[in-house]
Order: sequence, then structure tokens, then C-alpha cells
Amino acid sequence: MQIRRWYTLTEEVLANESGQAADGPALRKIALAAVVDNPYAGRFSQQLNLLVDPSSELGKEFGRRIVALLAGERAQSVGKACIVGVEGEYEHGNALLTTAFADPLRDALGGGKAWISSTGKRGGPGTSIDVPLAHKDALYVRSHYDTMTVSLSDAPGPREIAVIFAVATRGRLHARLGGLKAGDIKGQDGLR
Repeated sequence: MQIRRWYTLTEEVLANESGQAADGPALRKIALAAVVDNPYAGRFSQQLNLLVDPSSELGKEFGRRIVALLAGERAQSVGKACIVGVEGEYEHGNALLTTAFADPLRDALGGGKAWISSTGKRGGPGTSIDVPLAHKDALYVRSHYDTMTVSLSDAPGPREIAVIFAVATRGRLHARLGGLKAGDIKGQDGLR
């Protein structure tokens, strides 16, 4: 898999939208993106193995880099996305976001029992996408439903795919809609 460029975007949220200081540690969100060549750009193929097969190694590299970016903190929420250049199909981006890609990331982050929310679209350089975030061990932890908006200044090109993985170190600041709490997940400490 040919990678042209890596992007790292980081947010540190110290207060919520109405100015209330964080109810605990700051919320850190990190998005990592790789811009890869699309071997199927401009043509239809029934099989997408040229993307699916190497996605496991891509997932391992994403995992290594995300853990380094977390600098000792633990990811509680995760999400993934893709932006496919205009000569490709949306399906090409999805081929890079399957379990083959996600399982090495789960391993790097110390597990993850929940389905990893994802989204994608076609677009060009500067296209923005909202990467959905949800708790990595229990999808129904409402406090961790969130997004991280990502825009890449020069990607994807028409024959490229931007693959994006995002993490958050906690739920939203001052989440107060009830429901399952991270600490209530059976067999989990809610912090992994």
C-alpha cells in the first residue's frame, strides 16, 4: 500500500460550549489520517482485495501511532472514516475500514468490544467529515457519543483515499443524559 502522507489532528477541550470548565480531566481528541493510493480508481472491480488485504498492516501502523500520540493516556472512544477521491467509489474506502483494519487497532488500544462507528464519503482536498465517536467497549454509553471534524488540506487527490481513525480520552464534558455509564460496563474498568 502506497502512503503519500500522514496527518495528525489534536483537540484539547477545557470547557464546554457554555463555558463550564471540565468536570474532570480535559477531553483530548486525536485523529490520525493516512492518504493512500487507490488501486481501483477509475475502474470497477468485483473483488477489493488490493485494499482489504493490506488494511491489516495499515491498522497496525495506525495503532502504533495512535498509542504514541496518546502519550500514556487511554482511549475510551473510537471512530473511523474515509474520504474517497472522486475517481474512486465509496466502497473503496469502506474496504479499508473493515475488521481487518480495526482489529489491530483494538489490540493496540487494549481491547474494544463494541462495534466501531464509521462513516465516509467521496470528495476532494479540503472536504470535511465528522468522524463518529462511541465508547470502545459498550456502544450504548451515551456520554461518549461525539464527533471529531476532520479536513485535510491537500487530500484526497482524485485517485487517493484518506483513511481516518479518531480517539477520545473521555466522554463529553458535562454529559447528563443518563443511561449506561463507562464505569458500569461489566468486567471493564470503563477506562480502557
